[in-house]
Order: sequence, then structure tokens, then C-alpha cells
Amino acid sequence: MGDTEQEHDRLRLPTLGQMWRQGAAKLREAGAEEADADAELLLLHLLGIGKTELLRDLREPAALAADGLDRWERLLARRAAGEPVQYVTGEQFFYGRRFEVGPGVLIPRPETELLAEAVLEAGGRSSLTVLDVGTGSGILAVTLAAERPEWRVLASDLSEDALSRASSNAETHGVSARVAFYQGDLLEPFMSGPVVDVLVSNPPYIPSGDVPGLQREVKDHEPRLALDGGEDGLNPYRAMSSQLGRLPRLPRLVAWEVGAGQADDVAELLRAAAEWDSVRFVVDYAGIKRHVIAERYG
Repeated sequence: MGDTEQEHDRLRLPTLGQMWRQGAAKLREAGAEEADADAELLLLHLLGIGKTELLRDLREPAALAADGLDRWERLLARRAAGEPVQYVTGEQFFYGRRFEVGPGVLIPRPETELLAEAVLEAGGRSSLTVLDVGTGSGILAVTLAAERPEWRVLASDLSEDALSRASSNAETHGVSARVAFYQGDLLEPFMSGPVVDVLVSNPPYIPSGDVPGLQREVKDHEPRLALDGGEDGLNPYRAMSSQLGRLPRLPRLVAWEVGAGQADDVAELLRAAAEWDSVRFVVDYAGIKRHVIAERYG
């Protein structure tokens, strides 16, 4: 093929901007609530580029492999059918790091970054043992270990698939030597030790009756085990609160993510379980009391 013919083929390819707009239109037709953002993520994934490159080259013909357009259509079809965009791409960013996600683990939410920030600030830089209960993809365990090399991190989950994914993420981010994984229900694996200084958890907190009304991306694809918190959504908090007194030593810091309207009830569960010097809330981006933080200063 001569240079002229190659140039003609190049110019026949859609521009990045055209692919983005056409992809967003297809997703919008299918009922995707964030069609523009989802099309952008899928396009970045397809091309292996960053957002800066995408914005810079919007008017340029897309540099696609031979099957590039077919792959693009397949990605769009999966998202249009209701599969979460994070499962389609196999990744989600959390606290500036890329995490592998997929069916079987909850997709990390932006508000959980506030939980990580609260624990990092309250824990300081002394040597601590931190337990992440219901670790899922390992976002909290890996983030805390990566941000605090002084900390030893334990992470637990009921799901073997979740633990496998979390272990892979720990390896990717170079913290696997300082993160130990346990399979079991809430605090049960830790009743005989080791002593834990910090307990952090983002457990299932959706009331059972609310699960059928969730977005199709959530109810049809994310694991119910990571969503359903029982009749009122508080079962995991009741269980962990009752288990606190059976640990070898009460943690000096407990930090839990909660659902909308649950913070006051969860705070009362913690107050009934132990004496704390402080029980406070962290408010999320929507103004909801999203995290409950209980501390002992002594």
C-alpha cells in the first residue's frame, strides 16, 4: 500500500471526538445515566491513553488496530446492556491508584476515599495494626498500607473471589508483604488475635427491601453479599459492635462507612458496645453523614 493510500485510510477513520459523541449517544439511548463519562472511560480503555491525550487529539483520526472499531462496538454493547463500566474496563481508580475490579467485588465509590483520609489522619504515622473488614477489592487495605509504610494491615472477606482480587491489587501496588488476608465473617477470624489498633470497614448497608430498586448496574451485577445489610441495613454493624468486646483488646479507633440516615443509629451501637472518648461523623460530598469514627485517646 502506498503512502497516499495509507493516508486515505487514515482519514476515513472516525476522529476521537466522533467516536466519543457516537458512543455517548448509544449509551444514552440505552438509558445510561452518565453516558458521556462512560463513553469517555471506554474510549480511554480501548486506546490505552489518558484524558489529556484524548482532549488534545479530539479532532484527529483514531489510531485503531485492525479490529479496533469492532472492539469499540463490543465495549459499548456491554455497557448498553447494563454492565457497569468498571467491570467492562476491569478497573477503577481510588485514592490516585488503579485497582482491578470485576464481578464478585463491590465497585469502589468516591465517598469511601473520605473514610481512608479520616483513618490516615487519625492514625498518624506511628506503628499500628489495622484491620479492614469486608475488604472487597482491597481498596482500603492497599491504600492504607501504601500511604503508611509503618502500618501492618489485615484484611478479611467472606468471598474467596474478593480475597483473590484484593491480593492481586496488593501485589500490583507493592504492599503484599505488609497485608495479610483472612477469609471469614466480620470479626470472627480475629477473636484470638492479633491485637488490632484500628478497625475500618465499609460493610453491606443497603436494607434488603431496597435492593430491588437499585440501579440495574448495581442490583444486576454487583454482588448482593456486598450490598444487602439485612432488613434495616444495620445487621453488620450490630454484629461487629457485639464482637468488639470479644477481641483481645478494644481498638483505639473504629471507622465505619454507613448508608444515608444510618449514622446516628450506628453511633449508638458503638457507644453501647464500649466507652469512647469521641464519636464523630464524616460528611460526604452530598452532605450526608457517611462515616462514623469512634476513638479512644488513652
